[in-house]
Amino acid sequence: MRVLLIGANGYIGRFVADRLLADPAVQLTALGRGDDADVRFDLASGSPGALTRFLDAVHPGVVVNCAGATRGGARELTRHNTVAVATVCEALRRSGCGARLVQIGCSAEYGPSQPGSSTAEDAVPRPGGPYGVSKLAATELVLGSGLDAVVLRVFSPAGPGTPAGSPLGRLAEAMRRAMQSGDGELKLGGLGAQRDFVDVRDVARAVHAASLSAAQGVINIGSGRAVRLRDAAAVLARVAGYGGALHELDGPPGALRPAIGHPRPDSDHAPQVTYPYPDGCGSWQQADVRTARDRLGWRPRIGLEESLADIWMEAACRI
Repeated sequence: MRVLLIGANGYIGRFVADRLLADPAVQLTALGRGDDADVRFDLASGSPGALTRFLDAVHPGVVVNCAGATRGGARELTRHNTVAVATVCEALRRSGCGARLVQIGCSAEYGPSQPGSSTAEDAVPRPGGPYGVSKLAATELVLGSGLDAVVLRVFSPAGPGTPAGSPLGRLAEAMRRAMQSGDGELKLGGLGAQRDFVDVRDVARAVHAASLSAAQGVINIGSGRAVRLRDAAAVLARVAGYGGALHELDGPPGALRPAIGHPRPDSDHAPQVTYPYPDGCGSWQQADVRTARDRLGWRPRIGLEESLADIWMEAACRI
């Protein structure tokens, strides 16, 4: 099976590449903007015709799209998350390769959820920010393309390679700095949000399974369990061996909260603060993962403690 992987150098894409390369039946070709890609191509600016010519030459059986942007303004997010996917869909429609498309979506497409609930694939998406809107538009393009396609809506990925700017990455960095400086206490803000964390290696397994399956439509990829960020902080302190006290700085309900690891500003000189999860998803997200189990034969295998231990191992190497 020849697989064309788009975005192999991204956070999720690196692990998808490793997973696919471990399958002796897979011939992998990486397409991306970096110099180390097998083929250099920018989806946001390249034409569908140019991509079609490449598809006809390589003739993949599966195209996996892990490319995209998580940060930036609405225009940049739309260009990299929506226009890029439109290019992929149009190129596949024009090509004679007949490849199956596995598109990486995200839980931000759903927007806020009712606390205590599990979000299934038939929930009405109500994204609360430009990132979720751009990803939802991409999903709609894929679903309306008429292609043999599946969209994996990934909840909050964690584990090795977690970006330093993510909530868990910032949490690990704050703890590293506290241990390096010998601080006996760590003041953290914004720990009330609850998210469904899923290890990035389990996500890669789901992509592999989706590549081999005939499943179409949208499939949630998560752990099926929401975890409060303050509980994740306690686990991280344990795996890191941090014996200091954790002090939460969250204010009253509805108040703006300082970002993880940032001290509470003085009221007279208060800079603009940010939420720990600027994803427009509110205080709660939890996936209903029964569809992944039933249609892909997939279940998460790696627990959050192992994911956090790997995040800490990478942070500790910077000491």
